[in-house]
Amino acid sequence: MSVSHAALSANSIQRVAALGVAIAFATLSTGPLAEPLPGWKTDSQVGSKYWQDATSPAKEAYIEEPTPPGIQVVITALEGPVYADEQGRTLYKWPLSALRNGSTGDRKDGPSNCGDELVQVSAGLMSPYPPNLLLPELQRVSCSSAWPPLLADADAEELDKWTITERANGDRQWSYDGYPLYRSHLDERLGDTFGGSKIRSPTDGGVVRVPIAPPSDVPAGFKVIPSTTGRLLLNKDEFSVYVWDGDEPNKSNCDQECLKDWTPVPAPGIAMDRGDWTVVKQSSGFNQWAFRGQPLYTHNNDTGTRSFVGSDQPNWKSPRWHNVYTQRAVTPPAEFTVQDVEFGGQVLADSRGRSIYIYNCRDDSMSQIACDHPESSQDYRLAICGNGDPALCRETFPYVLATPDAVSESSLWSVIAIDADTGHLAAVGTDEDKVLHVWAYRKRPIYTYVGDKEPGVTNGDGIGEFTGRRNGYKVFVLRDDFGQNAFRR
Repeated sequence: MSVSHAALSANSIQRVAALGVAIAFATLSTGPLAEPLPGWKTDSQVGSKYWQDATSPAKEAYIEEPTPPGIQVVITALEGPVYADEQGRTLYKWPLSALRNGSTGDRKDGPSNCGDELVQVSAGLMSPYPPNLLLPELQRVSCSSAWPPLLADADAEELDKWTITERANGDRQWSYDGYPLYRSHLDERLGDTFGGSKIRSPTDGGVVRVPIAPPSDVPAGFKVIPSTTGRLLLNKDEFSVYVWDGDEPNKSNCDQECLKDWTPVPAPGIAMDRGDWTVVKQSSGFNQWAFRGQPLYTHNNDTGTRSFVGSDQPNWKSPRWHNVYTQRAVTPPAEFTVQDVEFGGQVLADSRGRSIYIYNCRDDSMSQIACDHPESSQDYRLAICGNGDPALCRETFPYVLATPDAVSESSLWSVIAIDADTGHLAAVGTDEDKVLHVWAYRKRPIYTYVGDKEPGVTNGDGIGEFTGRRNGYKVFVLRDDFGQNAFRR
C-alpha cells in the first residue's frame, strides 16, 4: 500500500511489514487447534458472575430530569439508561480530549467541531500519522455525515441542562450539560449504542463519542461504573461492594466471624427506603444499605479499587459472595466460554477455549471517525494483521465463524456476512464461496489469534499501534485483577 492511500508513515509501514513477516512465519509453522478445549460455558456459575439472562427484570434505575419534547430515556443492553431522540436513536456527546500532538472534540459550552466539510487528510494528532496524508477512500467523509447533529426546531426553547448552540451553517443544535449532541450512523434500532460507549477510552484510543444519560439513581456514597460486562456498583471511593448468598431478604446473617473479612456498608441514620434500596439493621445494631433486598458489604482484603477478588472467597457455610451490578449485559451466545488467563483474570473465549479479540481503530482526522466497522476502510486493519494481505489476515486473526441462522438473546451479538476478500459486509450477489458468516459484537467482527495454542493464552493482545488501542487487537477482558482493562474500551 502506498503512504497516501493507507495514511501510514514510512516508519509505521516498515514496522507493520516486519510484523507481517513474523506473523506469516508463525502461521506457516503451526496449525489450527483441532480438538475442543476445556472451559466454562457462559451459562455456568462462573459465567453468571458477569451476565444476566435476557428475561431478567434487573434494569438500572435513573433520576428523571426535565427534557425537551421528543427526548426519551431508553434502557440499553450495555450502557444502561441513555437519552434518545423521538425515533429512539441514542444521543452522544464528543468531549474534547488531548492526543499526542494536539486535541479534538467539543469544548463544554462551546460550538460543535463536527462540521459538514469533507475530511480527506490526517490531522497529525497521533503518531505515526503526520498531518496531510490522504485518508483511505472510505474514511473521506464529513464528520456530520457519520455523526448527524441533533437539530432544534426554530421555536424550540432551552430547558434545564438542555441548551441550544449555533452551528457554523446557522443551524440550531441541541446541547446537554454544555456538550453538542449527535446521533450515530451505525445505530439502527431502539437501544443501539454502536457509535460509542460510556466505557472510558485510554488517550491512545482516540477521541470517542459517549452516550449521554440521566444520573443513576443511587444513594450518596455510591457510584456506577461502566464495564465490559455491565454497570458495576461501587462505593464512593470506587471499592467494590458485594452481596452474600447466606443472607436473607433484607436481613444480614454475617456474624462476628464473617465480619472479620467483611464490612457492612453503613447507611446514614436518616436514610430511608427508596426504589431498589432499603435500610436494614446489622447484627451489631447500626444501619446497613441493601440493594434489591441484599445487604451490601465491602471486602476487607481487597487491595485495590474495582475489584472482583471478593467474589472468589470461600466460606465454610458454602454460600458465595458476588459483585453487584445495577444491570449486567445479557449472556453471549451459548457456544462461547470463559477462561482464566495468565495475566490474572478472565476473558471471553470461543468453544475451544481460544481467547476472543476485538479490533480497535480510529482514523487520525480531526473528526476521529471509527475505522473498526466492516463498512469502513479495511486498509488500517489489513496493514496490522497481514501487511495488506487479506488471506494472511484471515490466518493470523481468524474470524470466529457462525452458522448463518445462529441467533443470540443479546442485542450486542449478531451474525454478519463478510466478504472474505475485502473484509467488508458481503454485498448481494457475492460469490457464496467468498462469504464468511461470522459472529459480531456491537456490529464488529470478533477474532481469535493463530499464536494462542491453549486456553488462557492472550498472545494477540496489543498487536498494533499503541498496544492495539488506536489501531489493533485487544483481548475481550471480563476481569483483570492487576489492571483496569475490564473498564476500558
